[in-house]
Amino acid sequence: MERKVSRICLASEPNIIHFLQVSWEITLGSGFVITLTDGQSAWTGTVSESEISQEADDMAMEKEKYVDELRKALVSGAGPADAYKFNFLKESCHFSFEKNLKDVSFRLGSFSLEKVASSTEVVRELICYCLDTIAENQAKNEHLQKENQRLLRDWNDIQEREATTHSEMTADRDAIYDESTDEENENLSDPSVLASATLRKDDSILSSPDVTDIAPSRKRRQRMQKNLGTEPKMASQEHQLQEKKKLDPSLPEPPKKEHISAANMSLETLRNSSPEDLFDEI
Repeated sequence: MERKVSRICLASEPNIIHFLQVSWEITLGSGFVITLTDGQSAWTGTVSESEISQEADDMAMEKEKYVDELRKALVSGAGPADAYKFNFLKESCHFSFEKNLKDVSFRLGSFSLEKVASSTEVVRELICYCLDTIAENQAKNEHLQKENQRLLRDWNDIQEREATTHSEMTADRDAIYDESTDEENENLSDPSVLASATLRKDDSILSSPDVTDIAPSRKRRQRMQKNLGTEPKMASQEHQLQEKKKLDPSLPEPPKKEHISAANMSLETLRNSSPEDLFDEI
């Protein structure tokens, strides 16, 4: 059985504190037992499910909504202290309560109660229930505190592990970066590596199909100019001898055979020259 004890003030006796206990088996809408006491006397009554439905019909409200209003007024104590107004007539043992809406109030319910003969037992039961509730709430509070501490420790452990993992990853990344940088510096400072890189660059330039090797043709032109350059020289010498002969008829004629043989030899040398000889000279 569930129960709820609350402290209320009656409109007829505002200076006297009364205690109201509501208990139910299944749900509040299926019926409940109400007990009222001022610490000396006690009154109790049972409200059936049919009475709850009748009250809802009288107020033109749906049963679920009416039960919710009962819960707010008698169980949860929702809203300000003056949200509900309680009345109790000891002569007739009639208990009623109203809901205040600004300047207007409307009745939520009224029940008939009976005076309890052994009011001391009712008071004792209420005190025991309150003490048990306090002890239960303290145990729940301690359990929640321990659970919060455990969760806090777990959370701190997770933050520390994440921080350690992050620092390790950062250190490994820095070590890899430093190692790669050192290797690059060593490769750049090694003369053999620089020389091989230069040779590879030169080879790539020479092996490129867009670059034409002009050395053989240049050397060939130089050889041809050198060999052909002998004919004009010999012709100029012959021309000088002819001029001298005109001036001095006594001079002998130049040997034509030797001139022809020299010219033939120059041409023969030119024809016999091969590209391999040119490259040898290069």
